[in-house]
Amino acid sequence: MTDLELQKIAVEVRKSILTGVHAAKSGHPGGSLSAADLFTYLYFEEMNIDPKEPKKADRDRFVLSKGHTAPGLYGALAERGFFPKSEMETLRHIGSDLQGHPAIQHTPGLDMSSGSLGQGISAAVGMALSAKLSNDKYRVYTLLGDGEIQEGQVWEAAMLAGFRKLDNLCVIVDNNGLQIDGSVDEVCSPYPIDKKFEAFNFHVINVEDGNDFSQLRAAFKEAKEVKGQPTAIVMKTVKGKGVSFMENQVGWHGKAPNDEQFEIAMEELKKAGEALCQK
Repeated sequence: MTDLELQKIAVEVRKSILTGVHAAKSGHPGGSLSAADLFTYLYFEEMNIDPKEPKKADRDRFVLSKGHTAPGLYGALAERGFFPKSEMETLRHIGSDLQGHPAIQHTPGLDMSSGSLGQGISAAVGMALSAKLSNDKYRVYTLLGDGEIQEGQVWEAAMLAGFRKLDNLCVIVDNNGLQIDGSVDEVCSPYPIDKKFEAFNFHVINVEDGNDFSQLRAAFKEAKEVKGQPTAIVMKTVKGKGVSFMENQVGWHGKAPNDEQFEIAMEELKKAGEALCQK
């Protein structure tokens, strides 16, 4: 797909994020919006998947290690055709297939339940190691938050991945700079993120703008060419990307918009979509 086509899809993913969180009156819009472009690229360009056969054996796997940003993942899955977009309005409701954190037994297209921070990457490493032991060709992707990598379990998993030379594993860090209680460098600085992953024998790719599809495309192309090492893509993003009053505001980490805020945000995204259609 072209970058413009992907941009249009990402706008729809962002609309779904806001629709779900607003309907639930709870959830995590900030980090979902910062990763919306990444979700779009993975599910529409990068990964070998088929919505008609979500459990096919040779599919690529994705684990959302920062599971609280499930609205972004659900938005991409819905846009890709794994389930109707109308289901986004049931987010976090009793009986809904769209739980507040990914639950594999409920939602089509999921490869792992997640939400307890630090554990998702461990599952992804296990999947990648399994593929190596079985001589399977699928790739495994996992998305972590920059606050999440303060968890020690992340680095235990990284140590194993580097030691086992899992070149079928791609770890992505959403470096939007903010976590629930402040900026990551003030809460417990994870910097330099790239040097830490390099120390665990990862090939590291720094992406200066993780909300830019051309930069994402170049990073994932490079990752596929790496042999003998797992890859870490550290992408700088904007928390709340796409909604002006949410951008770079820590308060939108885990807060739903009220009716007025929802209308303003959706109007902004509508105009952004219209502007893209004129290009």
